Amino acid sequence: MNSVEHLLGSAALARHGGRAALVSGEHTLSYAQLAADVARASTALRQLGVAPGERVLLMMRDTPEFAAAWLGAVHAGAVAIALNTKLSEAEYRHVRSDSGARLAIIEDVFAWARPDLAIEEAGEGSLVIAGASAGPTLSWRAALERAAPSPSAHPVQAEDPAFWLYSSGTTGKPKGIIHSHRSLLSAGQAQREVIGLAAGERSFVTSKLFFAYALEHGLLGPLATGATAILQPNWPDVETALTQVERDRPQAFFSVPTFYRQLLALGAARLAPFRGVRRFVAAGERVPAQLVEQWRTATGGEILSLYGMSETFCACLVTPPGSSNGMRTGKPFTGIEAQLRDAEGREPAPGESAELWLRHPALALGYANLPEQTAAQFRDGWFCTRDLFIRDNEGFFLHQGRTDEQVKIAGQWVQPGELEEAVAGDPAIAEAACVQITDSDGFERLALFIAVPGDAAGALAAATRACEQKLPRYKRPRWIRSVAELPRTATGKVQRFKLRELLERELAGK
Repeated sequence: MNSVEHLLGSAALARHGGRAALVSGEHTLSYAQLAADVARASTALRQLGVAPGERVLLMMRDTPEFAAAWLGAVHAGAVAIALNTKLSEAEYRHVRSDSGARLAIIEDVFAWARPDLAIEEAGEGSLVIAGASAGPTLSWRAALERAAPSPSAHPVQAEDPAFWLYSSGTTGKPKGIIHSHRSLLSAGQAQREVIGLAAGERSFVTSKLFFAYALEHGLLGPLATGATAILQPNWPDVETALTQVERDRPQAFFSVPTFYRQLLALGAARLAPFRGVRRFVAAGERVPAQLVEQWRTATGGEILSLYGMSETFCACLVTPPGSSNGMRTGKPFTGIEAQLRDAEGREPAPGESAELWLRHPALALGYANLPEQTAAQFRDGWFCTRDLFIRDNEGFFLHQGRTDEQVKIAGQWVQPGELEEAVAGDPAIAEAACVQITDSDGFERLALFIAVPGDAAGALAAATRACEQKLPRYKRPRWIRSVAELPRTATGKVQRFKLRELLERELAGK
């Protein structure tokens, strides 16, 4: 078997061959055309010396060319690794070394932004330039022109690696997460079972395809259901997204809470094109209750909360339509098992939080080059998410934070999310993030950072009042600081370590 056959093989083409698979601006690619491009990319990779099982890095914009190259690598029996196009040179070198990739396909605009690195890699014969300006370097488009479509996908076993995902680096250095061909077979379950995306309908995701959330819902999930993936080559801002929704009319819209908040700032009148969208989904972080209500008022639509991890690739929990309230993270999909386990591995008492463990058909094989961490979190077919949840009496899971974020203050455990929740909803505060800091006496303390769009002094006073009114003394932050915006990864998650470093520099007088 080869998982690309599941998406673009003869049976899939018999059902959907003439339908639009991808829409990118004025360019539309049918399923049959995409299948031919994938087969050609598969041959090109083999002719460039890529053997089955070898890793291929792809640093490209979200275009049909990228989609064909990524799927072509999997089709050839190689391992596709899509990279964040905003990686620093140091981060790229880490991923390059950690993955041991045989080849990197890098779009010209990104390659020539790092000319020294491009020349170095080209000299080693491990770089192919995608785009119009390859220069003296190997050209991906020239390789495609020389290649005849591969008559068949390379045969593999279900557990053979197909692609890696690199974690978004919320705490530092990214780690590689190894997924097999089996993982791809689960793509699109959320769109079929909850979103109700039908063949021929359209899906649009504002996140980029190197991110598991977007890779499933913005490319592979639509392909698995016979739907159409709307691609945005560049990083979209709210104006771009608004234009794209108005022009391409998706039935399903996927984004992150921060982006929904930015859209709301446009005002309800300008959000009129979103009234034609049937389903809205948010993932990547908790969806605040006030955001759910504000979006419903502005567009008439309900934002469904979706929870998944790079380690499961596909979605795990979702709030079904009519049940989203900003508190509930969701319920498991069919075939996905979820358990709450306390520190002793037992089920917690009702109402008590505990770690979420998942058994998922798309569960990763483990972490690359990290055997101890793999052994700690992947056990007997289960995965320890290190996320804390409680389960209510209706079977919904409610996210409470992470075990590695808990800190003991005055001998009692505190979850930073409690402080963030205390100031949530204040109109002077856009959002908040709490981090742990070690003070000059060696004690663990908490610092609360608030993102302030306007008057910083007023917002700081409001945050102080909220913490005094809603939190016991030992849970109150030692420091409250305002920032213009919270630092985030490319996938929208808050980079708490950067906030910690910011305050540490301040306290050190640097």
